[in-house]
Amino acid sequence: MNYKPEGCLFRTAENQKYISSVDGLTEAMEKGIILEARAAVCDNSHNLIVDLPCADGIIRRENGAVGIAEGVTRDIAVISRVNKIVCFKVIGLSSGENGRIKAELSRTAAQRQCISEYCDKLSAGDVIDARITHLEQFGCFVDIGCGIPSLIPIDSISVSRIAHPDQRFSAGQFIRAVVRSNEDSRICLTHKELLGTWEENSESFRAGETVSGIVRSVENYGIFVELAPNLAGLAELRSDVKAGQSVSVYIKAIIPNKMKVKLVIVDICDDCEISRDFRYFTDARHIDRWTYSPENSGKIIETVFQDQR
Repeated sequence: MNYKPEGCLFRTAENQKYISSVDGLTEAMEKGIILEARAAVCDNSHNLIVDLPCADGIIRRENGAVGIAEGVTRDIAVISRVNKIVCFKVIGLSSGENGRIKAELSRTAAQRQCISEYCDKLSAGDVIDARITHLEQFGCFVDIGCGIPSLIPIDSISVSRIAHPDQRFSAGQFIRAVVRSNEDSRICLTHKELLGTWEENSESFRAGETVSGIVRSVENYGIFVELAPNLAGLAELRSDVKAGQSVSVYIKAIIPNKMKVKLVIVDICDDCEISRDFRYFTDARHIDRWTYSPENSGKIIETVFQDQR
């Protein structure tokens, strides 16, 4: 099975076939198929009521997420699923008091299967699909499959430094990421290695051009302007510029051996919308090493992916 973040299966013809009839739910239960539907309500006992066309679906609190029953996962992992698509396995069908079929569902069972068949087999350097779930100052949490969470630390999001992950991502966004480590069922991810090397990014620019950028920081020696998520240049100081502003910049020089781009700010464009689309420079499903710096650079910046298990 190809495990995906929650929400990817819901609208597929196969999923809709299974959740739309009692016969479909019965077949899915017998075959152990993972399904998806919308969690409509979380009751006062923290059970999730799941919207099924043919039955009254319920995911009981202890089956709401891996670790809930053991007390190592907080109930917010269940409460936060209301009005969102959840994955589950059908673990029981019975007749309800109102004449409708009652479907006992388990998100925990789906997650455990995802962990054993997918997550536990991931190695450092594997490139995977993920979906942003929420953003914190220190990084962003993502769903890597069946609601299993993982973290991309803020310094691993891009080479160009940002003050908060919301300057790069938004909740619900689908991205690609690289497994940095997988130890004791705790997976940590990185993202910047997919956004290109210094040379790959600088090839899109030429000295003498005027291009758009985003001010990332103002220092006493100059202003760092992001030209791409993995490329920033240093502009001369201006008193009317602050971090977060969109600007147009004139490229004075591009110096590969020093990994420098010299800029002059031409104008401030506060009304420009920041794009959150990314250009990924590789389609590989695994990378062993990523070297950001050019060969003739005196400074080597690279990531080596090695399993610690």
